[in-house]
Amino acid sequence: MTAVLSLCTVLVVVPLGIPAVAEPHTNLTPPVVTADQVMPHLTALQRIADHDGGNRAHGTQGYRDSVVYVKAALDKAGFRTTLHRFTHDGSAGYNLVADWPGGDARHIVFAGAHLDSVETGPGINDNGSGSAALLATALEVAKTGMTPQRHLRFAWWGAEEAGMVGSAAYVRDLSAVERDQIDVYLNMDMAGTKGNRTWLVVEDDPAAAEAFNEYFAARNLPTFGIGIGGSDHVSFGDAGIPVGGFATGLDDCYHEVCDRVENVDPTTETTSTNAFINTVWQLAGHR
Repeated sequence: MTAVLSLCTVLVVVPLGIPAVAEPHTNLTPPVVTADQVMPHLTALQRIADHDGGNRAHGTQGYRDSVVYVKAALDKAGFRTTLHRFTHDGSAGYNLVADWPGGDARHIVFAGAHLDSVETGPGINDNGSGSAALLATALEVAKTGMTPQRHLRFAWWGAEEAGMVGSAAYVRDLSAVERDQIDVYLNMDMAGTKGNRTWLVVEDDPAAAEAFNEYFAARNLPTFGIGIGGSDHVSFGDAGIPVGGFATGLDDCYHEVCDRVENVDPTTETTSTNAFINTVWQLAGHR
């Protein structure tokens, strides 16, 4: 990694204003990405962990450098990025939030994944894989110049491994009006598990669950419905916000030092990314 930017000069609390509504596209056909558009982000996160003591955990340089990497890609693509600060266990933490200009500010499709790892390893499947898939999704929004019906917001959460601390802090700092503007929150936690046979789909928001299930069913990929629990969608669900998302389940390197880039299956990761893109496109195209 080249010289690391100092976050001290850029950290701010997330402003609560939302971009003005733009005229929506009539063509909302989802793009399709390849492994070459997703896996390099995982390689970058691995390099960050290797450079910064072997992990990307809350309060570490590895996490801060992970934020810098994702933020730089989003800024270059034209997103409005902000950093939401919180404190946990005596250390400052940061959520990276990215808004895509346009869409109805009264109806937000919000997608997120946690960016932090545990202290015992680099966390490339858990949850670099979800973070990379989310970043690839956001970059496709920019690449297509999408101006959807609903406003699109993305977030990379800190301190999830400490108990969903970052996302809970973000939701807690929203006003009642701002919470009501979020139509649905979509979460992705572990998207590239090797040997995955079943996608675990959150069964809460009906439209989100249907979109994910139909995508996998069309490719003869089995799914299993799960409730709200286990990751950052809990923070939104507890606030009464409809949630969706999926995971590919645990692997032998879960929370271990061997959760490296080699622990992620490129085919599973790419399938998960395209499923997420497909659902974001569907939900963003309808109010």
